[in-house]
Amino acid sequence: MASAPQQPQLPLFFNDLMPLNSRDHKNYRSRMIDSAPWLSKAHAIPLTVDEFVQAQRNFPIVFSSGENPLPLALMGLNEGVNTFVDESGKVTEQVYLPAYIRRYPFMLAKLQKDATELSLMFDPTSEALGEFADGERLFDDEGNTTDATKRVLEFCEHFEQAAQRTQAFLAEIKEAGLLMDGEVAIQRQDTDKPFVYRGFQMVDQEKLREVSAEKLEAWNKNGLLMLIHAHIYSLELMRVIFARQMQQGSAPQPTSQANLPN
Repeated sequence: MASAPQQPQLPLFFNDLMPLNSRDHKNYRSRMIDSAPWLSKAHAIPLTVDEFVQAQRNFPIVFSSGENPLPLALMGLNEGVNTFVDESGKVTEQVYLPAYIRRYPFMLAKLQKDATELSLMFDPTSEALGEFADGERLFDDEGNTTDATKRVLEFCEHFEQAAQRTQAFLAEIKEAGLLMDGEVAIQRQDTDKPFVYRGFQMVDQEKLREVSAEKLEAWNKNGLLMLIHAHIYSLELMRVIFARQMQQGSAPQPTSQANLPN
């Protein structure tokens, strides 16, 4: 069984991508798993603007560096550190899980670069899918998609729509010149030297104050201003996440510096 042509770099968490079809996967089932080892070492999770208000209660929200930034929810401040997931991949407390996590092992993607439609793909290495005796069937005896598959497809479609809204949000704040290189210095109690985090972007609050009243009013009406404020407020959690790392024994050395996103 041949897998779909792979991109030079697969999306975060995915080891492979294969189109779901009733011929090859007629007997496949989807089952719940109680751990996610692939999440235990992930510290920066892609986020959509639809999730900012919920996510900012638990995580700092930053933007990746470069010309095409993406919003990221920080579950840890250092690469390989997730303060909400233990080594076995179990989430250790009640916390908002970004849709990017909940979507796995599925996603919508083009089978060919020139394709006009997106197809439902999955990671065949996932332990959540296979020819199991238990779980929800993905296709019925006639090869039709079941309600379980329809729910997955609907969730992935909503995710893609949210991703488009996210791109529109980013285009707006980039055009306004609001993004700046971020830097956060966090002081440890046991040393005089702070730990400095760089390699991400954040909203420049000075430039935000220079935005015209007319534009601010428009942003307030369309909800964009609320998203900006959610991002700004969430940055206070950088120190909370750092404290979690200290408590869990995963805090860095005080003389180190780190780039947040991969």
